[in-house]
Amino acid sequence: MVKGSSAHLTLGPVLFNWAPERWRDFYFRIADEAPLDTVCVGEVVCSKRAPFFAPYLADVVERLGSADKEVVLSTLALIMNEREMALVRETVENTDFLVEANDISTAALLKGRPHAVGPFVNIYNEGTLAYMACNGAERVTLPVELAASSIAALAKSAPAELEVMVFGRLPLAISARCYHARCHNLSRDNCQFVCEKNPDGLDVDTLDGEPFLAVNGVQALSHAYCNMAGDLSVLRDLGIGRFRLSPHSGDMVRIAEAFRAVLDNKMAPEEANAAIAVETGGMPLANGYFHGKAGAAFEGGSLM
Repeated sequence: MVKGSSAHLTLGPVLFNWAPERWRDFYFRIADEAPLDTVCVGEVVCSKRAPFFAPYLADVVERLGSADKEVVLSTLALIMNEREMALVRETVENTDFLVEANDISTAALLKGRPHAVGPFVNIYNEGTLAYMACNGAERVTLPVELAASSIAALAKSAPAELEVMVFGRLPLAISARCYHARCHNLSRDNCQFVCEKNPDGLDVDTLDGEPFLAVNGVQALSHAYCNMAGDLSVLRDLGIGRFRLSPHSGDMVRIAEAFRAVLDNKMAPEEANAAIAVETGGMPLANGYFHGKAGAAFEGGSLM
């Protein structure tokens, strides 16, 4: 895709344990107001949360569809037992929507039918990308730690549409152990859903008191918020046509509007950065991976 052609803006799934009614109302507003092309819904981090959102899923999907948003059903990033496998299998077998695989076992279930692959599946080279495309992946969200040179190599002759995450705390790792529960001296089986206390993740400092990471249940995230508003032009020149925002508790409609305006050449990246800083409460911003530097670094200018 060359610069100046259409760009698709995607909202990834909510990663955090928000109250079910808040989750529903968030997506209702996204449907009504946000300039997005695609919206991903579904529990990705912890299967224990899924039953709370299930009663509202049909209404959310209907509202998004009525607003001409493409709906993608996202699935778990780590499947550890038969119950979770059954949950994913039910999603895969009982929907006509595009399903996003975030675990390689889900990709195996989807083999032979069109599907998407999320950023939790490690696709670092052309061979892996070609293999996933041959199995039916028509859209791939690349891992968040790739530099521009790696993205360029994958995009050069990509057999599937490529998407890059351009906003939000970066998903770095996922584990069988629940960090949130451990912080409160609880086990994962008796977590009491304490992750709901931190709508954007629980900040983690080093022993020296320096901000380091954030935890979200079993997930580790970056402390800084990825912001690649200033890199959109370069990404498009590299051949990327899809751009993903990860939901947070700031005004995601305003954030989506800022990214859309930059993509449409109606707002300078510097102005978008200022709006994004407001909605993230002045948290550190980062795009270091893309620039071949430490992930937490922030380069205000583009590569070209």
